[in-house]
Amino acid sequence: MAMHTDTTLPADLAELQVQIEEYARGHGLDFYHTIFEVVDCDQLNAIAAYGGFPTRYPHWRFGMEYEQLAKGYAYGLQKIYELVINNDPCYAYLMKSNALTDQKLVMAHVYGHCDFFKNNAWFAHTDRKMMDHMANHGNRIRRYMDRFGVEAVEEFIDCCLSIEDLIDAHSPFIKRQEQRRKFDLNAAGDEEDAPQPGRFHAKSYMDPFVNPQAALEADVEAQKQKRAEEERFPSEPVRDVMLFVLENAPLKNWQLDVLSMLRDEAYYFAPQAQTKIMNEGWASYWHSTIMTRQGLSPEDVIHYCDHHSGTMATSPGRLNPYKLGIELFRDIEDRWNRGRFGKEYEECDNLSAKRDWHRETGLGREKIFEVRRIHNDLTFIDTFLTLDFCREHKLFSFGYNQEADYYEIESREFPKIKQRLLFSLTNRGQPLITVREGNYKNRGELFLSHEYNGVDLQLDYARDTLKNLERLWTRPVHIETLLENVPTVLSFDGSEHTQTQAGEAAKK
Repeated sequence: MAMHTDTTLPADLAELQVQIEEYARGHGLDFYHTIFEVVDCDQLNAIAAYGGFPTRYPHWRFGMEYEQLAKGYAYGLQKIYELVINNDPCYAYLMKSNALTDQKLVMAHVYGHCDFFKNNAWFAHTDRKMMDHMANHGNRIRRYMDRFGVEAVEEFIDCCLSIEDLIDAHSPFIKRQEQRRKFDLNAAGDEEDAPQPGRFHAKSYMDPFVNPQAALEADVEAQKQKRAEEERFPSEPVRDVMLFVLENAPLKNWQLDVLSMLRDEAYYFAPQAQTKIMNEGWASYWHSTIMTRQGLSPEDVIHYCDHHSGTMATSPGRLNPYKLGIELFRDIEDRWNRGRFGKEYEECDNLSAKRDWHRETGLGREKIFEVRRIHNDLTFIDTFLTLDFCREHKLFSFGYNQEADYYEIESREFPKIKQRLLFSLTNRGQPLITVREGNYKNRGELFLSHEYNGVDLQLDYARDTLKNLERLWTRPVHIETLLENVPTVLSFDGSEHTQTQAGEAAKK
């Protein structure tokens, strides 16, 4: 369902946009033309449920997300203040009921996001006309629903969405080898092409001694192993499971089109998950800078401080990307303004000298623009999260105590804090799954591999995903992982789930 919004700003908001945009450009922000639209709370919740777009393809999950957002707003549990789309031009939404101070804050925040979308390297390959393409996707899927039935198309979309995280987020920057192969499961001739043992010439009565049966069987097995390695498909593990299925699964034309559209959307949203901390931190940094230096009038101060502090609030067991991001950008700017970086500073072992270190280099603003341009959350945290920063902001590693039923401080040690945070950001917090074989045991079965990093797969999620993937592949699917440090293969053949140790699964 398309949303109808008011594209004409009232005179006071139009004048305000001109002022805030001038302030933003004056600070060096660079962004596409930005269009603000005024909506009411129901429209904003509906747009948010659609991922920020006014129209998407029809699917039950959008209605579910809308109900959750609408009830949260009605009960006073949450309120959406800003929503902006990575597009050219950028689109952003203002809620009618917001006070003028909030509208200023939202506009300043939005221009920070728009600058980040345009200039951060991880967004360089995103579709800048996604507003139009999302609408086209919706129209095409509606036509398929009219032709093949709503239930059939929606069930297929459910299967596709269960693997939307199984993409290769780095592939837009890397040219990988294409892994496409068609095979006929009913092809004849396997017996004729079977490997033959190498035999030494010998008299018939000496043959059992010159060519013992055990040696002949070992030679055949070695040839089979060599042939299997040479004919392995794909030749190397493939991270983009969606693309592998798209190119090799026996799907109908309309199914291929739907899967292709959902994969395009998955790649569009991927950089937002990779840069959540940086993106929100950058936007918060600039709304704070613009509002406190230029945008606030005396009557705005208390209202602004109340809402800004609420946005930056933290709680145990929950990472606030706004707070962590803005404080890291401020820390980087301060360190580079004081010259607190480089070999000389790092090798200084005088704590008093390091605390008072101030070389007046004035490179802070230049440095944060550089950081905004080249980093994502993982490299941002890995490079700039320091021991001093953790001490100053009292960062701890939190863990959930099941016996006590609450989150508690797990560690105050800096290496563990940083490791825990980096771990949660690796691969956007999702398990790294690759396609190992597309013709497993020469039966056209799909074999996946989980690159284990210390956390077991959730069995209920894994089984549901295997079930949906089997419907796409139309043959049994398997995934190898570690469960309680035991190599295990989870399988689904279309009717039942099985779980076996890795060695046992290979023998079957």
